[in-house]
Amino acid sequence: MALATVSTKTRWSDISEAGFKKLDDPDSFEANHSLPFKASDTSPAETARPKPTPADDAAKTAAPTKPAETKKTGSTKAAKGGAQKTKDAATKTSTVDARLPAGGVNMVTPSALGQTSYYKVGDYVTFAWNYTSLSIEPSKIDVFVSCQANSATYTISNNASFEPTGSVVWDTKPEASGTAPLLTETYTLIIHDASKDITAVPQAGHLGAYNQFQFGMYTPQPYTPLSGWRCATCSGALSTTDQQALKFMLGMCMITVLSFTWFAGGFGAFF
Repeated sequence: MALATVSTKTRWSDISEAGFKKLDDPDSFEANHSLPFKASDTSPAETARPKPTPADDAAKTAAPTKPAETKKTGSTKAAKGGAQKTKDAATKTSTVDARLPAGGVNMVTPSALGQTSYYKVGDYVTFAWNYTSLSIEPSKIDVFVSCQANSATYTISNNASFEPTGSVVWDTKPEASGTAPLLTETYTLIIHDASKDITAVPQAGHLGAYNQFQFGMYTPQPYTPLSGWRCATCSGALSTTDQQALKFMLGMCMITVLSFTWFAGGFGAFF
């Protein structure tokens, strides 16, 4: 037992001096050191211990790797940008002063300050306007015309994109309107936020329904030949009934004057 202990110590010291190459050739190791036991007589624990390889040494000396960084993609940036815009819009909406007036419309073409405009049915009519007192811009705008005489509504533009200066062109041809025929009447231009009902209560800074501009439409009269035309203000245009009525009125006037003169003369008013 003592001999085995001494031999073992000698063996590990030789290993440290000779290096790991001695372990690759156990026969030469036994021949050089004359051990009383073979290299295969080592303990199970020593046999089970894994031998170091050059790959293991390289792994130990390799520099530690940094954790992989997640790059921000365009979709991630876009999502963050959209969320930021939504947050900013919500903040802007919530910070509108309730004392501010509701948004309105100022007509540019035709001017609301001038005389009433009249348009012929069948022509193109252009409307242009600016917005006033508008803190929150609507995304879509509806523009249409209403007529109280026939309770009809004529759509000019539906879900139009918002522009700082709005403009629409209305084709008044009967086939273009697609609804009730246009009458010779007064019409009202209506501009409002497409996302809200026309009867909604105007809010501070938001666009309210605008219905302050009125204009006239007329239908041209059909052509009348000169031979069949009569002047409505000329005496020759009076019919027989009209002439008899005029004569009756003149006769009554003469009777009244003569009666008053005779009655007044009986009291000596003229003497």
